[in-house]
Amino acid sequence: MKNKGLFLKIFFGFGALILLLAALTVLFSFSVIRTHYDNRMAAELEHLGRALSSNVLALLDGPADRLEAFLVEESRQTQARITIIDPDGVVLAESSRDPSSMESHRYRPEVAQALEGKVGQSKRWSYTVEDRMMYVGIPLENPDGSVKAVLRFSLYTRDVEALLSEIRGGLLRAVLIVTGLALLAALFIALHLTRPIKILVRASEKVAGGDFKSKVHVARRDEFKTLADGFNFMTERLDSLFEALAHRKEEVDSVIGAIREGLAVIDSEGRIVLANDAFRATCPTVSLEGTFYWEVIRSGALLELLARVRRNKVSQSAELKIGERQVLAAVSHLPAQDGMALILHDLTRQRQVENIKRDFIVNASHELRTPLSAIAGAVELLQDDRRANDPMALDILRRHVIRMRAIIEDLLKLGELENPEIRLDFGDLDAETLAARVLELYHDRAEQKGLRLSLRKASDLPLVRADAFLIEQALINLIDNAVKYTDKGAISVEIKPESGFLVIDVADTGPGISESHRERVFERFYRVDKSRSRILGGTGLGLSIVKHIVQLHGGTIAVRGEEGKGSVFSIRLPLDRPDEG
Repeated sequence: MKNKGLFLKIFFGFGALILLLAALTVLFSFSVIRTHYDNRMAAELEHLGRALSSNVLALLDGPADRLEAFLVEESRQTQARITIIDPDGVVLAESSRDPSSMESHRYRPEVAQALEGKVGQSKRWSYTVEDRMMYVGIPLENPDGSVKAVLRFSLYTRDVEALLSEIRGGLLRAVLIVTGLALLAALFIALHLTRPIKILVRASEKVAGGDFKSKVHVARRDEFKTLADGFNFMTERLDSLFEALAHRKEEVDSVIGAIREGLAVIDSEGRIVLANDAFRATCPTVSLEGTFYWEVIRSGALLELLARVRRNKVSQSAELKIGERQVLAAVSHLPAQDGMALILHDLTRQRQVENIKRDFIVNASHELRTPLSAIAGAVELLQDDRRANDPMALDILRRHVIRMRAIIEDLLKLGELENPEIRLDFGDLDAETLAARVLELYHDRAEQKGLRLSLRKASDLPLVRADAFLIEQALINLIDNAVKYTDKGAISVEIKPESGFLVIDVADTGPGISESHRERVFERFYRVDKSRSRILGGTGLGLSIVKHIVQLHGGTIAVRGEEGKGSVFSIRLPLDRPDEG
């Protein structure tokens, strides 16, 4: 495209110059020819007028008919129109018109000039004869030098115009022929100049694309040949240099790529000169190399650590946060380059596991402490001989043993779901049949509380690849919670396909969940209403189990609704799931 642009620039540059010269030649030549013929015609009329001026002066004082006859005869011989005008502009005699019918000519340009003692000349449209004419006015002077009258000759310009038109046509044909030949010459010159440039540009594009074997061959003995030889020598040198650099880069990249920690090398000016993929993930930027480290790092603590090492020239390390990540940052001073090497070891997962373990121990201990305390109190009552068979103590034992067993069973289930080696039993699941079966399990409990159970589904509901047992368990947990926490109203299950997912919505008219609790309801042992949950026998692990089941199927679960107006738990299972491992 650049070569074509250069060719067009050269060709159109020459072409524009040729066309401009041709146009100027036509315009100025025609103007000169027209001026020449106008001046020649005016000179001839002036000579004719001066030749007749003495005769006209002699006839002015005689009879008017003799003057008019003289003018008619001279007009016939010269083919010119002759008019005599007095100093007041009155037409005294006219070769082709009745003078009495003609208006004053005092202010006609050629007459006005002649009355001043000069030879007047004008070229204009004549309303008397209704044609374009050339006028020449000659002053007829008295012996004392005053103007006695004006002898005006006028000639039709149609003949001159016809001649000029013929000349114009010939001139245009000649100019067009010369212009065409000049444009062909310009085309040849442009092609001759741009052909070697085009070859060089194509070769340079190949070199820019990484092809250093590209050569330029120019069959000429001028500056282009010298340029081509220099280009070929340059590509040979570049090929050898880039081959060495590529080998060195492969070695460096293999070493850096093997480092799992984030690595960045910073020069003495504070610019990042090298960074691996792990560091880019910590500081996502379009381009890291060449930018200052303080432009891409958003952690104040890390910036302070880097500034301290840069100032003190001593290697240091610290554990800090970058965004949501917990990292161990080690900064080493590089004496040779007066730069720094930064290594970021991601501790986020490690700290999350530690926090999960700590929270789990605290929550599990807290959940087990209450039933254990109740069991211990009931045992003390039963140890009293007077209350050995106390029904209240036995009921306390039974309820809290059941609660402890439920907690342990849920913990075991969570541990099983979190096992990375777990294998699901995938099959074609009819979600409508499964939901109807689960709702039937809770029919009696819902009826006792006066709750309405309903199931809605879309037409032509597709099957979904899923583990039927686990999905059933997830629905049981959701509907069980809905029945527990809903005192009046209804519980509904709606199943529909939506954007490549099968959506199962479990809605209730219970107390609802405020926005502040929605993000945490799926955590282990998290309860919105702790006192009511324990009264109803909840372990605080049901929603966490549901979340793990849905995630194992590649889906998501979310909750929506308003506090006091019920909740909707929405499960989204992918309809297209190629990986069933």
